Amino acid sequence: MYHKTMFIFSLMIGTLISISSYSWMGMWMGLEINLLSIIPLMSDTKNMMASEAALKYFITQALASTLLLFSIIMLSLNIPYTLNMSEYFSLILNTALLTKMGAAPFHFWFPEVMEGLSWNISLIMLTWQKIAPMALLTYFNQNTTYLILAIIFSMMISGMMGLNQTSLRKILAYSSINHIGWMMSTLLVSETIWYYYFIIYTIITINIVLIFKTLNIFHLKQLFISMNYNYLVKFFFVLNFLSLGGLPPFLGFLPKWLTIQTLVQNQMMTISVLMIIMTLMTLYFYLRITFTTLTLKTNEISYYNHPPVSNFLMLTFNFIALISLIFSTILFNFF
Repeated sequence: MYHKTMFIFSLMIGTLISISSYSWMGMWMGLEINLLSIIPLMSDTKNMMASEAALKYFITQALASTLLLFSIIMLSLNIPYTLNMSEYFSLILNTALLTKMGAAPFHFWFPEVMEGLSWNISLIMLTWQKIAPMALLTYFNQNTTYLILAIIFSMMISGMMGLNQTSLRKILAYSSINHIGWMMSTLLVSETIWYYYFIIYTIITINIVLIFKTLNIFHLKQLFISMNYNYLVKFFFVLNFLSLGGLPPFLGFLPKWLTIQTLVQNQMMTISVLMIIMTLMTLYFYLRITFTTLTLKTNEISYYNHPPVSNFLMLTFNFIALISLIFSTILFNFF
């Protein structure tokens, strides 16, 4: 237990070093500390796939770190601008950061790694591990066209690939890729909206992962069976999934609303329309899961253990998160 606490502490410190560093070398070192701290946490489970996931994660992140370090060194050499090389190296740097956060088309490792993890580490992967690469992308946000391409790819791939998944961890991974696309679009216009988006996305993800962890489920069929016996949890799960899709009047609608509004104000109509259209694919498989969960009642004999869920923390946290948009709307009227 103590070694886990130590690794979580150094994981957080790595991210904080990375985002508060004055030099690119310091940022790279922070990312390395973060990587070396999460590998033992990944491997330390009874799941046989955990060590495979840790190895996949390590190789990909090491490759991205090498690219990052290479581009930092080449940019610091001050090659004459007549060669126009700095643009290429900045593209490599952006590619390394996109690979580190798992944005499409460099997402190949993310769903595979997620599949081998426990819910606790999955939560870290979906939320905390996105902070450092996203923050570094804000510091070095020069290639707007490249970033827009990555946003469109993230939306498109997450929508198409998420449609045929039965694993809840992979569904959340593709959902995360979709939200990465939205978060990168906020970086184009306003850093403040990125904070709002990330915090709200984290709250909703914590709620959903808490439900899955409490019920101990990893696949859709387990979800449908376990929800037969926990009506309150079923209700909260459905509302959270709709919130993750960004449907009003739930909390997840607020950051998407702010993002679209700011993009339109900055005359970025085309990208906002494309994002809305391509997010509909993701929303389709969210709705498919929620409707099936609501309407299906399986009568087959199941050897799955159905514990009556009375997790007060989970239910309270869910309730607060779901009604908070109404509260924030009321509060805005008084400001």
